[in-house]
Amino acid sequence: MIRFESVTKQYPDGTTAVDDLSFEVAEGELVTLVGPSGCGKTTTMMMVNRLIDPTRGRIVVDGADIAGVDPVRLRRRIGYVIQQTGLFPHRTVLDNTATVPFLTGWKKAEARARAAELLDLVGLDPDVYGPRYPDQLSGGQRQRVGVARALAADPPVLLMDEPFGAVDPVVRERLQKEFLRLQATMHKTVLLVTHDIEEAIRLGDRIAVYGAGRIEQYDTPASVLGAPATPYVAEFVGTDRTLKQLSVTGIDRGDLERPPFARLGEPASEAARRLRAEGARWAVVLDEDGELHGWVGAEELAGAGGTVAGHARRMEAWVPFTSTLKAAFSEMLKHDAGWIAVLDGHRFLGVLTPTKLHEALRRTIDSDERGVPRDRARVDSVPTQ
Repeated sequence: MIRFESVTKQYPDGTTAVDDLSFEVAEGELVTLVGPSGCGKTTTMMMVNRLIDPTRGRIVVDGADIAGVDPVRLRRRIGYVIQQTGLFPHRTVLDNTATVPFLTGWKKAEARARAAELLDLVGLDPDVYGPRYPDQLSGGQRQRVGVARALAADPPVLLMDEPFGAVDPVVRERLQKEFLRLQATMHKTVLLVTHDIEEAIRLGDRIAVYGAGRIEQYDTPASVLGAPATPYVAEFVGTDRTLKQLSVTGIDRGDLERPPFARLGEPASEAARRLRAEGARWAVVLDEDGELHGWVGAEELAGAGGTVAGHARRMEAWVPFTSTLKAAFSEMLKHDAGWIAVLDGHRFLGVLTPTKLHEALRRTIDSDERGVPRDRARVDSVPTQ
């Protein structure tokens, strides 16, 4: 979808912003450009919509060399989101969102209907927020409007320059999650500039780590963290890159343990007998379809009447199977739990323990460093006494 071919940008004073840049962004891929201030990442992005023209080289977007495309027409086909949102202060939120459809000749009613649809998509009720003006919104709400406006003409390419940088960390993380949800639905081709390696890791399908005017490494977040290509990348990613890898490592079914379980409608006395026989102090409680209902302690069942349902407790510590190891670890810490349930929808798959979480992380690091598939990486654990 986007291809840079030996692209260089040099200014009249001799400053080289980017030097001989070559890389590709696949259709539907979200690529983060990360690096320190002045490294050329924003220049790279601004050359895609010809706010800056390259000195040498070629940029191809959707099969066309953009040097031969009228800049105005090009920009109307590319969404653009910046840190300060750039909303027009004298126009309502609805009309701000409908700006590009207005400019491209949509009828007013159609443009506003599209704007309302997108405001709803980014979590802003158009009936509530549409009539407001930008200064009546919070920083996070203005960022959402900026994203909605960029998507209004349904562009195939989206450029985002520090889009979540002007809000506090809590709102920033919420916006990042919201954008990932949108991207999973829209599959836009996205270039996102950030100076924050955590954000780059969290959002990117691939990461371009910039040095001075060039890309030092272009790879998946897991590979950048697990196998930095240069000492510069290793230093930029940080000495805690092993911990960062938790955020890009998914849960594997092979890492889940199956603890004792009791059925919701099972007699409490029968469940107590089985737990005693297994030497178990507790069990997860499942219904007849294998869906998680909660957990129960062996002591509570001992001598109890009725069914397990009358003694089960709510399960607080759980995550979806699609979660990362970081999310699982966070839930463990939040609930001070020695294990965490993993669900596929409502269906119980098993539990993840700290030991298995550690083994999964070590296996991921080993596979990245050795360049072997993760299912072939071995982890030798030292038995605990």
